[in-house]
Amino acid sequence: MTMEKLRTLRKQKGYTQQQIADIIATDVSNYNRKENGEVKIFDDEWEKLAKVLDVSVEDIKEDRPATVVQNLTFNDSSSNTSNQSGNYNQYCNIPEYLLESQQEYIKLLKEQITLLKAENEKLKKK
Repeated sequence: MTMEKLRTLRKQKGYTQQQIADIIATDVSNYNRKENGEVKIFDDEWEKLAKVLDVSVEDIKEDRPATVVQNLTFNDSSSNTSNQSGNYNQYCNIPEYLLESQQEYIKLLKEQITLLKAENEKLKKK
């Protein structure tokens, strides 16, 4: 969901995305993702934005729909040290269209694996 209130007000006040990104201490590509609703804008960032745009937080803040959070656990024994268990939790906000695309690709790969296994069995029997 695009943060239309934020984008409109930023443009009305004559700020570029780069200028706003500098104010909230991020790079312009990350700010662009925030403005497009792909990355969460944290409360402290909303406060900075409201201050620079000379409005209240309530005037610009828009509620975001819930996003999918992937919990990826990696068990890599090669990187273990005595102080690490080898489990790493990484939380990511992944846009829905990327998840759908990857799920379609996984489905295609599974179908190909099934066909290749069947072909392999036929060749073994010869």
